[in-house]
Amino acid sequence: MKCGKTALSSRVKQVWAATLLSVMATIAKAQDGAAGISEADSQVRSYFEPGTQLMYAIGAVLGLVGAVKVFQKWNAGDNDTGKVAAAWFGSCIFLVVVATVLQSFFGL
Repeated sequence: MKCGKTALSSRVKQVWAATLLSVMATIAKAQDGAAGISEADSQVRSYFEPGTQLMYAIGAVLGLVGAVKVFQKWNAGDNDTGKVAAAWFGSCIFLVVVATVLQSFFGL
């Protein structure tokens, strides 16, 4: 009977040792999150300039399409040409303002 009790207590000790070891490993690998936040910040900053350039390129294409649309309305003599031109110009201004605000927000 003593042999079975020793084997059981040995098994319990092994389970406790494995549990303690896994808890200690988890604590050793745990971080406060500063490294992850810093990495995310650096990635956002590295993607900002190409993203801004892409936004300007898309805006340029859409601006050309809008300019052609305004030109066609103007040549056709439509009454709402001024409204369409104002909307087109306002969207171009908005594009530049958004890029500037985001740049100042991220401190670049």
